[in-house]
Amino acid sequence: MEEINLHFTGDIHAITSANNLLSAIIDNHIFQGNELDFDKVVWKRCLDLNDRALRKVQINLSGEKNMIPREDSFDITVASEIMAILCLATSLEDLKRRLGNIIVGYTKENKPITCHDLKAEGSLTVLLKDAINPNIVQTIENNPALIHGGPFANIAHGCNSILATKMALKLGDYVVTEAGFGADLGAEKFLDIKCRNLDASPDAVVIVATLRALKYHGGVSKDKVTEKNESALKEGINNLLKHVDNIKKYGLNPIVAINKFETDADEEIEMLKELLDNKVEYSLLENWAKGSVGAIDLAEKVVKICEKSKNFKPIYELDLSIKEKIEAVAKNIYGASGVEYWDEVLLEIDKIESLAKNMPVCIAKTQYSFSDDPKNLLCKDPFIIHINSVEIKNGAEFVVAKTGKIMTMPGLPKIPAAEQIDIDENGNIIGIF
Repeated sequence: MEEINLHFTGDIHAITSANNLLSAIIDNHIFQGNELDFDKVVWKRCLDLNDRALRKVQINLSGEKNMIPREDSFDITVASEIMAILCLATSLEDLKRRLGNIIVGYTKENKPITCHDLKAEGSLTVLLKDAINPNIVQTIENNPALIHGGPFANIAHGCNSILATKMALKLGDYVVTEAGFGADLGAEKFLDIKCRNLDASPDAVVIVATLRALKYHGGVSKDKVTEKNESALKEGINNLLKHVDNIKKYGLNPIVAINKFETDADEEIEMLKELLDNKVEYSLLENWAKGSVGAIDLAEKVVKICEKSKNFKPIYELDLSIKEKIEAVAKNIYGASGVEYWDEVLLEIDKIESLAKNMPVCIAKTQYSFSDDPKNLLCKDPFIIHINSVEIKNGAEFVVAKTGKIMTMPGLPKIPAAEQIDIDENGNIIGIF
């Protein structure tokens, strides 16, 4: 587990290198005479670290001739468009095509300048030639698992690679895959973005729930979620049922997996089952304590659900406008009463509307709430989604809309996990889990 959560195969480093090579090529092109007439550079550098100091930087400060100082910024690597491209590409040739289509800047006439214009897609593809291949590992019970790609679902599209999923579908009778964070983020992006590229849809959707999370969404502070609190559980069930309802809107069949912790009270588990009765299929999941034996009931129920009929339909059609697609997600999935756009966002939408024709939207939003306010856990009152920026990702072939105070370069907490990580005299890593 430690190796997987550290450098693993180096895929993320390869994406970082490709991303920053493109940045170097852009600035070198401008330094060497700016033949393509860059007026505005929109391509950002990236790093696989949480480093808020890099959210806004000044570059080209050496004073050399033709070095034009400008403002730049960094994304975390998992939010890089190249991460999305790697995960959505269907082949090495498709990877190269998508990389070439990346819009890196604009001329004074607002004409887009692409990676292909810089003749850079070939070298970027070479850096990614190994990273595009899915990685196979084994579980602690020696079952095969493919781990490939890692875009975060709150700031990116939150799904593993198309190639890994297709490989799994060829090799197995049943394929279980994850869509990050809540169903309003990972599942929505899986169904509205990935499934369009995969040309397939899931036969069952497992929504994982814990007593702790339900009580947290019922108004209990994090330090008290392990304490018994039936009233908070009753309140928090509304959050779970909203996720269930969202999956049903796609014409799919959900099942709730109650992920049991050793500290969970049996009375509250039974209460949750009663609250879910006649509303959705559910299963008590005890695999953390018992291994695969603790997941047999869930597996058997999932197999039965896979035999049921489904009527999958994305939450919006691709021929809608950018605003219509954003509002479809905000209203139908988040439950928002409306959407507000900053004035400059409306200008940007007008600028990219024709370029982004038939592209899905990837909304960057907090994972803590259906709203764009991470503290609004209950979402009892009507709320509005606030769009503060919109960007076209021409290689990934979707439009990113950022909401609220979401950042694509996170910062470290007051006590970083790095303080607990160490290595002993035998080379064993400690402190990651």
